[in-house]
Amino acid sequence: MAPASPAAPTTPSARAAANHVTIAGFAYSPSTLTVSKGTTVTWTNNDSAPHTVTGSGGLNSPTLSSGGTYSLTFKSAGTFSYHCDIHPFMHGTVIVK
Repeated sequence: MAPASPAAPTTPSARAAANHVTIAGFAYSPSTLTVSKGTTVTWTNNDSAPHTVTGSGGLNSPTLSSGGTYSLTFKSAGTFSYHCDIHPFMHGTVIVK
């Protein structure tokens, strides 16, 4: 039996990637993100079309052009649903523990 491999180290860039949502192909990816209370989540629009991040818990971005970003620090636990005001079929969720 092979020895268990050690867990991958958690680097600042790995932690940042875990707190990031990409907007591409008219979708949020990941569509559901789970983070700890006090975490800042950043959305980046990689589409050529503009998008928003709008929903519960203070989620209220300006219109994000291509390359635009929006960040929000989640200070309380809960489930926060959001959508794009321009493309209402786009949905995402942040779960804060």
